[in-house]
Amino acid sequence: MHYLCSMPSPVGILTAASDGEQITGLWIAGQKYYADTLPHGAREQDVPIFASLRHWLAIYFSGKHPDFLPPLAPTGSAFRHAVWKILGEIPYGEVMTYGDIAQQLAARTGQQQSAQAVGGAVGHNPISILIPCHRVVGADGSLTGYAGGLDAKVHLLRLEGAFRETFYVPTRGTAL
Repeated sequence: MHYLCSMPSPVGILTAASDGEQITGLWIAGQKYYADTLPHGAREQDVPIFASLRHWLAIYFSGKHPDFLPPLAPTGSAFRHAVWKILGEIPYGEVMTYGDIAQQLAARTGQQQSAQAVGGAVGHNPISILIPCHRVVGADGSLTGYAGGLDAKVHLLRLEGAFRETFYVPTRGTAL
């Protein structure tokens, strides 16, 4: 069984999903690929893991780095999981480029990966904020393709002190 819970946040209404033990999804209202990994039959019910998630989010949105992480179980391919693992290693308040992630993947697996392939996996991250895909930027400082919306990405980067004035929103050529 899968459970859902909605909660307000500074970046919009969040919808969380859980299998009862782990967080399986966290989406910002209107997010691209919203709930696309959620199994049919999920129901609204406040299970205990959601209390842990709300506590983590309260600390995070107060501008602090939580010292714990609720258990996570995102659904995706092995490649996506490898990308999401690297996302989880990006320190609070720092950013990494898609190319950096591709290089780390190549070093770990021995197989070259393109920044575009990494971008696809980043964009399909089903657990926003906790798996910090907002910490990924283009090599030139472009704030490209955040599934939760660029306003949310800027808000999260500012909250963490990671926003740089050299960042910019591209006008074309990326998945906005």
